[in-house]
Amino acid sequence: MDRPELWRHIHAERAAIAELLAGLTDEEWQHPTLCPGWTVHDIAAHVISTPQIGWRQLPGMVARNLGRGYNTMIFREVRRLGARETRASILGDFERYAASTRHVPTTTAVEPLVDALLHHQDIARPLGRQHAMAPAAAVVAADRVRRLAPLMGTRRLLRSIRLVATDVDWDRGTGPTVTGPIQELLMIASGRAPDPDLVRGDGLAALATRG
Repeated sequence: MDRPELWRHIHAERAAIAELLAGLTDEEWQHPTLCPGWTVHDIAAHVISTPQIGWRQLPGMVARNLGRGYNTMIFREVRRLGARETRASILGDFERYAASTRHVPTTTAVEPLVDALLHHQDIARPLGRQHAMAPAAAVVAADRVRRLAPLMGTRRLLRSIRLVATDVDWDRGTGPTVTGPIQELLMIASGRAPDPDLVRGDGLAALATRG
């Protein structure tokens, strides 16, 4: 996928998240998400922080989290952002950075796509909402998540199963197989639970015992 198309998917997904957020009640903004310890408010602030973090902000992030692992740093920074931002300011940021093509230094342009696709599901599913990912975007994100498995804590899982998409030509890994739509395989690759009605295969046993 070329960069213009990649950014079109990122911007479309951010716009869809903004539309979802704008229609939520104050109580729903405080609802737990698929990310343990994160509310909808926290994730919303995190997703739209990506185009706002440049080289100037990185030293502070590192200094605040010296000696902590990657996942702990992200958790702490998300909670800090969530506490600082209001609902109105977050929605304003989604408008302000709607067409931004900036991403966090030291990362690729694919990471904002991964964030937007997965965090949309993190918000929507616990609220009983459904949102289908664009399959082509989910393929790019799934391949990137596989490369980031050591950081995401899914390396052992992804080394033990084979993921085969039923809606696109995508087949990765070896071992017991899990089949399903690419968006559900992306959920699995990132350490999230898939929709049990949409996945099949003997590799599901490995998901039940992961961690």
